[in-house]
Amino acid sequence: MTIEGYDGERVLISYDVAGSERSVAARVCQIVFGRSKGRTPRSDERRAEGFIWRRGVVWIGQSVLVMPPADAAELTERLQKLGVRVAKAPVSIERSSLEAFRRGREGSA
Repeated sequence: MTIEGYDGERVLISYDVAGSERSVAARVCQIVFGRSKGRTPRSDERRAEGFIWRRGVVWIGQSVLVMPPADAAELTERLQKLGVRVAKAPVSIERSSLEAFRRGREGSA
């Protein structure tokens, strides 16, 4: 998640994949989180960057992200092509408030 370097408009995205659609869910994870090189999913070397690595994208929680409008439009289109239900809406949230959702920092969820 890279909040740094982006202070523009933001869009909240929520997506939902049916539990019976495992292959679609796996592809969605690759699109959102990226794919690792090698056999271990925790490898720092990535073969394909996911949306959460883009500037201004914040992963809020399961199936919920806040991101710049252009990225939201691109993600929405890609997910809808897979048959995934996507909801999006513009949001007003201060960058400092988004800090509470950063992963890997002390005190974060």
